[in-house]
Order: sequence, then C-alpha cells, then structure tokens
Amino acid sequence: MKLYYLLTISICFLSFSNSFSQENDSSKVDNLNSLGYNIRLTDPEQTIQYGEKALKLANTIHYSNGAAEAQRILGVGYFYIWKNEKALKFYLTSLSIFAKNNYEPGLAKVYNNIGNLYREVDSEMGLMYFNKSLILANKLNMSDLIAGLYMNIGIIYSRQHKFNLALKYLEKGYKIFSLLKNAVGITQALQNKGVIYFNLNQTDLAEKLLLEANRYSKENELNSTVASINLTLTSIYINKKEFIKAEAALNEGKAYTELVKDPKLLQDYTFRAFQLESKRKNYKQALVYLQDVYTQDSITFSNLESQKIGLLQEQQRHLEREKQTLILIERQKADRIIFWASAIVLFLLTALVLLLTFNVKKKNKTNKQLQSLNDEISLQRENLDRINHHLEEIITERTRDLQIKNSKLSAYSSHLSHQIRSPIATMKGLMLLEEDKLIGSEEFIEEVGKCINDIDDKIKNININLHRLDNKGL
Repeated sequence: MKLYYLLTISICFLSFSNSFSQENDSSKVDNLNSLGYNIRLTDPEQTIQYGEKALKLANTIHYSNGAAEAQRILGVGYFYIWKNEKALKFYLTSLSIFAKNNYEPGLAKVYNNIGNLYREVDSEMGLMYFNKSLILANKLNMSDLIAGLYMNIGIIYSRQHKFNLALKYLEKGYKIFSLLKNAVGITQALQNKGVIYFNLNQTDLAEKLLLEANRYSKENELNSTVASINLTLTSIYINKKEFIKAEAALNEGKAYTELVKDPKLLQDYTFRAFQLESKRKNYKQALVYLQDVYTQDSITFSNLESQKIGLLQEQQRHLEREKQTLILIERQKADRIIFWASAIVLFLLTALVLLLTFNVKKKNKTNKQLQSLNDEISLQRENLDRINHHLEEIITERTRDLQIKNSKLSAYSSHLSHQIRSPIATMKGLMLLEEDKLIGSEEFIEEVGKCINDIDDKIKNININLHRLDNKGL
C-alpha cells in the first residue's frame, strides 16, 4: 500500500513538473519574441537572433502560436534590414499558422507587418493589408495596434501627398499612443507629423516636432528612428541655410544609419549631402555626391522594382504552397475516409463470416442433437414394439387360457347345476307331499335334512374345485 501511494505521488509530481516546465518554456518563447520586437528599432539583427531562438524553442515544445509569433518577429527583423522577400516569407508562414489556429490577434499583427512591406513599393496593396488589420484590431480592441495602423495609413497618405488626410490619421494614432504612454509610438507619430509639416512648408513646427521626437528616440535608443529624423532635420536646416546644424544633423544621422545598416537611408543621406554642398556652393564635392546619387538611384530603382516583383513572386509561391498543402490535406482526408471505410467493411465482413460460421456450427450441433434424439426415439419405439408384441403374446395366451377355463367352468357349472337341482327338486317334492299330508313330519324333516346336507356337500365340493382351479392359473 505504501508503494502504491509513493508511485501515485511520484506520477503526480512528474506530471506537475512536466506541465510547469512546458508553461515555463512557453513563457520563455513569449519573452524572447517580446525582446526581439522591442529591440527592432535599435538593433534589427538582434531581433533576428531573438526570433531564431524563440522559433527553435517553440518548435521543441510544440508551441504553435509561439512559433508563428517567432516567424513574425523574424520577418520584422529582416524588414528593418531591407530583406523584404525574406521578411515576406516569414510573414506568410506566420499568417498560415495563425489562420490555422484561428488566432485573430496574431492575424491582425501580421496583416499590419505585410502592409508595412508593401507601403514602400505598392501603397494600394499596403492600404489593403492595413485595413484588414484594422478591422480585426477594432474587433479585438487592440488599442496599441489600432494606433500603429492609424500611423501607417497616415504615412501612406503622406506618400500620396494627401497631407491633411495623413495628419488626421496621425493625430488619431498619436492620441491613442499618448493614452497608452507608448514612448515608441509617440516618437514615431511626432516624427511623421514633423515630416508632413515640413512638406507643408511649416518648417518651424516641423523642426519642433522632430526635435522632440529625436529626444524621445535617443532616450529609448531607437537608432533607426534617430537616423530617419535627422534626415528630415538636415533638409530643414538646409532650407533655413543653417549649414552647421545641417552638417551636424547629417553626420549624426549617417552614423546612426551605418549602425542600423539601412541602405536606403544611406542613399538618402548621400542625396542630402549633395543638397548641402550645393547650397554651400561647393560644387566639386556636390558633383561627387551627385554621381553617387545617380548610381544609387538606378540601383535603388532596380531594387524597388525587383523587390516589388520579388514580393509578388514570393506571395504567389506561398499561395502555390498553400494550394499544394490544401490538396495534400484533402488527399489525406480522402485516404483516411477510404481507409476507415475499408476497415469498417472488412470488420463487417469478418463479423458476417464469424456469424455465419457460428450459425453453421450451431446448426450442425442442433442437427447432431436431433439425430441423437431421433436415434433414441427410434430405439425406444423398437423397445415399445417388442414390449407390445410381448404383451400381445401374453394377452393372447391369457385369453386362450381364459377361454379354456371358461369352457371348463361352463361345463362344470352345467354339471353342478344339474347336481344341485336334484336335491332341490327332492325338497320341492317333499314340500308338496307335506302340503298334502302324505309324509310324516319326522320323515319330512329327515329327508329335508338329507337334501340340505347333500346341497352343502355339493357346495363344499364346488368351493374345493374352484380353489383348485385358481391354483392352476384360472
């Protein structure tokens, strides 16, 4: 009994320990994903490393949604180092897993990420994904994501030069980020508002917003955001002919750009350097930068077109993979149905064969029993026939004996009747004589006594003879 209790306690402890270990590992996956996402604007390569660790651990413990989120984080990391095709591949894989699990928060985030990819190469496609994400985010009340989507939609409208509409969405996002006290969101909203006001030639307001955003970025070590903000500040200072400030902003921004390894921003800084040197009338240096700009522009144009085509091709490949997966799943379902149908038919046939075999055996057994009973009945009938025949013989013999005895008795009875009638006739005669007074009383009595004695002797003789007949088997 003690051993039983010890085993029970051990099993319970191991089960609890295993459950606790899995929960602990899933928390590690969530933590790695969170770390990767939070560092995306500081060091995207570190984001990729966190994503790879999270994905490996999630696959080990079969944590499906954790693996999907890790795929999304990897996509974010590659997006920030401008490897968009690779980013899209991870996003689409993540999207498939979240869709399979019907995990809408994950779907909403991935739609937003894919929208960011298309934002740079196909604004209409980007808007489509942002709106899909916004529908889910509103349904699930994901305030942080809603604010980010308003900001991303605002950026697209800004690229389309719909500045007032862009400001409307950016203001919505900024208000939500402020309520949530999301420093990164506030910083990016201020930056994008500053860029729009710069495009609207409201440089003082733009400078104020961008400097505030720059301060927040440095406080939160958002290296990519600092690099992007300084690019716009450089343009503002060039327009205001504050060349020293412009050069300082340019050099600082370029350093941050090299830190985050963003090739597009490096190209933009080359163009800003050309603008700065042109304004300074340092045409020789400006020409050098201009040559770099043209070279980089042609490369960038090719890259953008290549990225656009690559994204479409990757999406098409993903759709083909999804289609093949669905076909495979349907085929597996059909195979399973056929297998189970065959198994059921086989089971029923086996049951039928067993039932028929059982019935045949039962029938044979019953037939044997009936045959045995028939044999027994036949034997009993034969015995009865023999007994009946024997009884008939006995009856015949007895009948014959009785007939013989009856004939003897009849003859004897006739003889006795004649003998008994003689004394009786004598007595009748005596009676007549006595009536006529022809015989004396004494003689009458004497003669009657003789007759009576004679009758008595004859009756005794009859009894003796009857007794003898009985002894002989009458």
